[in-house]
Amino acid sequence: MDETPRYDVAVIGTGPAGRNAAIQSAKAGKRVVAIDRQRYIGGQAVHRGTIPSKTLREAVVHVTGIAQRSFYGEAYRVMADVTMPDLNRRTMQVIQAEVDLVRDAFLRNDVDLVNGMAHFVDPHTLAVESGQHRSHLQADKVILATGSRPAQPTHIPFDGERVVDSDGILGMTAIPKSLTIVGGGIVGTEYASIFATLGVPITLIDGRRDLMEFVDIEIVEALKHHMRENGITLRLGHNVARVEFDQRGRPVAVLETGAKTVSDMLMYSVGRQGATDALNLTAAGLSADARGRLKVNPFYQTAVDHVYAVGDVIGQPALAATSAEQGRLAARHAVGLDRPSSDDDKIPMDVFDRIEAKIAKGRRPNIDDNLPIGIYTIPEIAMVGKTEEQLTVAGVAYESGVARYKETARGAIVGDDFGVLKLLFSPDTRKVLGVHIFGSQASELLHIGQAVMQLGGSIDYFVETIFNYPTFAEAYKIAGFNGVNKLLR
Repeated sequence: MDETPRYDVAVIGTGPAGRNAAIQSAKAGKRVVAIDRQRYIGGQAVHRGTIPSKTLREAVVHVTGIAQRSFYGEAYRVMADVTMPDLNRRTMQVIQAEVDLVRDAFLRNDVDLVNGMAHFVDPHTLAVESGQHRSHLQADKVILATGSRPAQPTHIPFDGERVVDSDGILGMTAIPKSLTIVGGGIVGTEYASIFATLGVPITLIDGRRDLMEFVDIEIVEALKHHMRENGITLRLGHNVARVEFDQRGRPVAVLETGAKTVSDMLMYSVGRQGATDALNLTAAGLSADARGRLKVNPFYQTAVDHVYAVGDVIGQPALAATSAEQGRLAARHAVGLDRPSSDDDKIPMDVFDRIEAKIAKGRRPNIDDNLPIGIYTIPEIAMVGKTEEQLTVAGVAYESGVARYKETARGAIVGDDFGVLKLLFSPDTRKVLGVHIFGSQASELLHIGQAVMQLGGSIDYFVETIFNYPTFAEAYKIAGFNGVNKLLR
């Protein structure tokens, strides 16, 4: 009988969190194994989340020619008849490239890759099943990076064709003639923008009074105006009581008010569930909450101190970028790189309530407050730092500086006359408190403001700095002058 292989660190999941955890552990000289299903190397981010949805968005922007219509007219198209195979071709190429990158990274860092579904046999032993084959391995440390999946409430009749979740919509074979999206969070709003750009009539329903309430109000208003201009019907403040089908087999969203919305397809995108149900957590002495999430301390340790959890499986902020950093930080602690000098580095579980309070504010311990957030609607939204509403509620004095893309030569060159960049700063210290952008390349442009904030910079940096011409970055200078001039007045 073969001896059960033993590893210093076993990582379950190979998305951004798992990949970074495995590579960081290997770079510390540890024997590491990463476990994931073969067709899911790279995790949800590569196969069903960030990568395919953003690639689909890029393909749609290109083939529809929407960015060029201000020059060549509303009828301008790069392709006259766009099909899902046209869009999927690009997506599949990017997914395969990302999978190859993950495999290569593991190979270069001597990380063993095991394909299959893993679950605990005991706190240090994992069983890995692939088809009819089952094997076991042992690990001193285990890092759970299993991610999440779309929640599927039992009262919604998901069938994978007419009623789908945010995973299922990527598997459609044809562009729907009309689409109802339930859920006005990041995912629902992004897909609404993508399919509206293709000319699909969209109805976006959400029980909250506004879209993405964590986003600056002025930015959300700009987005809603643009969405309505693009043919999206917004039904905010309405909850879906049930979904049924009409005589033609089309899904019908029945609101609590009794109103009905009929469409060719319905995407239900309200919440996500931690992917922990297959892990047999009880064998490791663990349990998840009702949404499949695990609690962790500031070192990302669970209640069992040699088992760590990172990424979507621990809840908010559930961003690919923050998940990757969580994986790195957890691995550093697991392999002893970031341990305190005290021999007793365990944090009692009774501090979890205080940690959860920090989570409610949008972050995990060890991850900075100033998280960059990119929302890939069409156009993009990006933000870092505080919103006007947050500062007002906190009683913090602030001033704003605003620039419109139409004030920049770059905006005129690319045809973006609707974009806006807003800086929030302290009128006393002049330090930058928040950056909010709506428009072309917002997610890239944001990092200039993020860097200034991280270094404790002031609004004066933007006034005194020379930016290349013509660039969108000039909007920072325009916004800086706008803010400083308000102080002078």
